[in-house]
Parts: sequence; C-alpha cells; structure tokens
Amino acid sequence: MDNELQIYIDGKFYPKPEAKISVYDHGFLYGDGVFEGIRAYSGIVFKLKEHIDRLYRSAHAIMLNVPITKQEMIQAVVDTLRKNQMKDAYIRLVVSRGIGDLGLNPLKCSKASVIVIADTIQCKAADAQETGLTTIFSWVKRNPVDSTTHEIKSLNYLNSILAKIEANAYGVDEAMCLESNGYVAEGVGENVFIVRNGELFTPPTSTGALSGITAEVVVGIAAKLGIKVTVTNLTPFMLFAADEAFFTGTAMEMSPIREVNKRVIGEGKPGPVTKLLMAEFQKIIVDPTQGVPI
Repeated sequence: MDNELQIYIDGKFYPKPEAKISVYDHGFLYGDGVFEGIRAYSGIVFKLKEHIDRLYRSAHAIMLNVPITKQEMIQAVVDTLRKNQMKDAYIRLVVSRGIGDLGLNPLKCSKASVIVIADTIQCKAADAQETGLTTIFSWVKRNPVDSTTHEIKSLNYLNSILAKIEANAYGVDEAMCLESNGYVAEGVGENVFIVRNGELFTPPTSTGALSGITAEVVVGIAAKLGIKVTVTNLTPFMLFAADEAFFTGTAMEMSPIREVNKRVIGEGKPGPVTKLLMAEFQKIIVDPTQGVPI
C-alpha cells in the first residue's frame, strides 16, 4: 500500500503519512536546496554515482553543506530501496538547507536535511515511445545562467512549472523552453535532441539547461553506433525542420517528439535513428556495470 512506503529523513525511516518537515525549513519556505531524480531498474540503481556527483556539484554552487559523504548518500538510497523492497523505482533525493527562521539568511539554518523517497512516477502516456509527444514552445524563458539557472538542479522549479501549466492549457504533452535570445534550452525537465540527415544535435548548457545524465548516456550510445553528435544552439525553425526529435531525462527516459506548435516533425512518428537509440538505451539501463546494485 502507498501509505506503507518508508521515507528516509536524516538517517531514520518514517511511514509516508508520518514523513514530515518543519514549516520553517528553508527548502519549503524558499526553495533553498537541491535534488536528484534517479531510476532503479531490475535491482540496479542506474548511474547512481553520477547522480550523486551532480547533486554535490549543485550543492557546492549554492554553498550548501551536505551533512553526509557521497558514499553515505549512496548507501541511504540503497537502504531506502531495500527498506521498501523495491527493485524498480523512481527515487527522489532531496537536500534542503534545513530549519531556519522566516528570514532569508541561510546562516540561520544550522544543518541541512537529507530526504530519500522511493516510489513510482508517471510523466508521459504509456504509449509515448510508440506514438511520440506533442509539444509547444512556452512563453516562459529559461532562467539565464547568471541567475537561478537550471544548470543547478535546485528546489526552485517554478520556471518549469509555469511552462508545464501552459502545456496543460494548450492540451499538449510537454512544453519546451527557450533562453533569452530565443534559442532552444530544454523541456520543462528534459534535454532536447533533434536528428538531421542521420546526425544528432543538442543545445549546450550555456542556454541554462541542465547537464543531463540520460543525455550523456544517449551521446555515449550514439558514439558507439557511429552517429555524430553536435552540441550547438538550436532555433525553433531547426525543431520544425528536423527529421526526428526526442527528449531525454531520468523521469521521461527517451521519448520521441512528433509535433511542435502543431508542426509535424518528420513523419509524425518515431524515426529510425530515435528507435535505434531507444532500443540500445533499454539494453544499457539493466546493465549491472551501469549502476549500483540494491
């Protein structure tokens, strides 16, 4: 049962109904913290070490002192999955600045708090990999790199929430965000790739996009298959004129895009390059060498 889920909070486990944080926690009050979304497949926590490394990089960027070591954090994730007897799961790992006062000053927060949730997530239709997703370009621009950039995986995701609200209002599956100069940055929580003449193109993180772990895996797969990958600015036109397009992300995994702002992409269905990469991706996520066993 859902209520029987055990949530890790600062070294202890609590049943889901009893898993709580203080209303004075700065993660709740100000979005002051960082997080990771992680997947477990068939008893392997996929790219766990890479996710932990990124978590600590994000924490460093906001001068947040994570109260446990990387190895202890890995163990906390594994212990949470074992406690819940889960071999396939979506894991949400949160480090909040912790309890402070009603002011902004992070020095009032004496110790950061670590939370690990193992559950499931559903962010796309069950047939999305066969049919592809519909998308729009949102009016909500990605935060610039000199502000609350999405290069930092912080708890402040209002930028993405606003874009998702617009996608919902227009009845499409997902939104894509542009940066201040009009180049494509990413989806609300995914990296973007297009295919032109059998080659892959994806935006740089200088657009304010997150350096995606799933995206890195796909780039590695492409290299092994001899598919050229170019990191470059993408314009909306380049999406409209692409042969194929797809999202990558931990929650979204690999998902084809069939439509952008009512413009059909390619044949309006997953193309040959996308399907080849998706097939190889499904093989790699259950490779024991690609993660940490539970």
